[in-house]
Amino acid sequence: MAELRLGPLLRYTDGSCATVWVETDRPCTAEVRCADGARGTAHSFRIADHHYALVPVGGLTPGTATEYEVLLDGTGVWPPPDSRFPPSVIATPGDDDGMRVAFGSCRWAAPPSGGKGRVGPDALDTLSARVAADPSGTRPDVLLLLGDQVYADEISDATREWIAGRRDVTAGPGDQVADYEEYTRLYYESWLDPEVRWLLSTVPSCMIFDDHDVIDDWNTSAAWLADMRATDWWQERVLSGLMSYWVYQQLGNLSPDELAADPLYTTVREASDGTDALREFAARADADPASVRWSYRRDFGRTRLLMVDSRAARVLDEDRRTMLDPGEAAWLREQVMEGRGDGDRDGGSDSGSDGDGAYDHLLIGTSLPWLLPHLVHDVEAWNAAMCGGERGARWARTGERIRRGADLEHWSAFPSSFDALGDLIADAGTGPGAPASVSVLSGDVHHAYVAEPSWPGRTPDARVAQLTCSPVHNSVPLSIRLGFRFGWSAPARALGRRIARHGRCAPPSVSWRRTGGPWFGNQIMTLTLRGRSARLRLEQARANRDGTHVLRTVADRELT
Repeated sequence: MAELRLGPLLRYTDGSCATVWVETDRPCTAEVRCADGARGTAHSFRIADHHYALVPVGGLTPGTATEYEVLLDGTGVWPPPDSRFPPSVIATPGDDDGMRVAFGSCRWAAPPSGGKGRVGPDALDTLSARVAADPSGTRPDVLLLLGDQVYADEISDATREWIAGRRDVTAGPGDQVADYEEYTRLYYESWLDPEVRWLLSTVPSCMIFDDHDVIDDWNTSAAWLADMRATDWWQERVLSGLMSYWVYQQLGNLSPDELAADPLYTTVREASDGTDALREFAARADADPASVRWSYRRDFGRTRLLMVDSRAARVLDEDRRTMLDPGEAAWLREQVMEGRGDGDRDGGSDSGSDGDGAYDHLLIGTSLPWLLPHLVHDVEAWNAAMCGGERGARWARTGERIRRGADLEHWSAFPSSFDALGDLIADAGTGPGAPASVSVLSGDVHHAYVAEPSWPGRTPDARVAQLTCSPVHNSVPLSIRLGFRFGWSAPARALGRRIARHGRCAPPSVSWRRTGGPWFGNQIMTLTLRGRSARLRLEQARANRDGTHVLRTVADRELT
């Protein structure tokens, strides 16, 4: 009898269909049956001796929520008979429904070996407990996980012990993940957490990777990549990271129509074993990042979400270094501007927004923040100039060491890409048909804040904000707290300007100010979008004296 190893995860949903992802212990037919009669089936596919199915569920009714169960070869496996959680449901948006978009990043399932200080309650666990306690109450309509869903380079004591039982951890990559099998262990550790498992079974999710899903500083620079490729373990590590990401995260990001048109998905499903086909795909993605697109688009009624790959899509050559390769950048602009009407693309508008565009709210999900504390921005721009040879070879070598040591690799470390994203956002938010809001959703930096930009000579009609929320469950050392608090200060801005002058850096095309935060802790942000209004809430996981955990609101404000 087939058994459920992991899942179910409710992934894609729209008004009439959904997808549910499962991992099973052997080949089987997975079926999802809904209480309202909707259903779907899929035969499992095989990758590296593991079995998976992504079940498309059709015939759903817009604006409803229906309980569902999962069967393998006709036998019910979900919900478990001893479950302490309410039934999992598939909720479909209605035409006039608002959207509640929760997001965050950087989640340790368990603290890594050696520990890194106090971690505190898990914000996802705590969110799950609140939703389970009041199933008919307010819950997120979608959960965006913006990177570092697993930590391949910072593993727990339990995982380290398991790895040591299957190979020699004194050889590279040591006590880090080495292959696909070890990646599966990370997902089990993270997603078998009872609270998280139930939450992901009943709240749709969209995901994108960041560096720790593969390794810290992944694709920081061409020199970094050359050093990694010179090792005897990197090739297996990166291919396994991309393969497991495709299976565990990327497949569920796609709609049933996109899956049907995906030749790799078709090949893997039709093969008796899809491992070789997926491995070839991962090798191509690693060798030629422009050949694969990990970014994707989701439209939720009048809200457009663009999840942007800011890791694998980079151009790393110092003389043409960009966050997105030309094809990726063109795709992003096309998705942003599609349906925007014929408003002024060059800036300026005397009419304001008429609300007749394709969307009322634009969400750009990128794991790395676009707008950083001003000192950090200037240091990264300076470092990019040094590494590019602005002050000679000696400074270039020093700059590379600093870049790796200080993780100087955000949008501001790619100055042309920083400016291009700012120009695109201004274009999207200006003119007839402009949305009410444009929000850049990010994580990575282990604190939360709100920053709002302004452009010289133009004022977008949309309210534009950088919304950063991290971590969901991780340590926040004192050095990070002090450094980022100082980074936003007036003395830090003055220091940053001096550093930028040394690098002969052109001023950025946009200025910005912090309008909220910084906030430190395990936390999650929620955007509530209704009509042309947007409201932001930040909640932190806190421990009560009785040992229970709650989400406490630390910020709640209107964005539009």
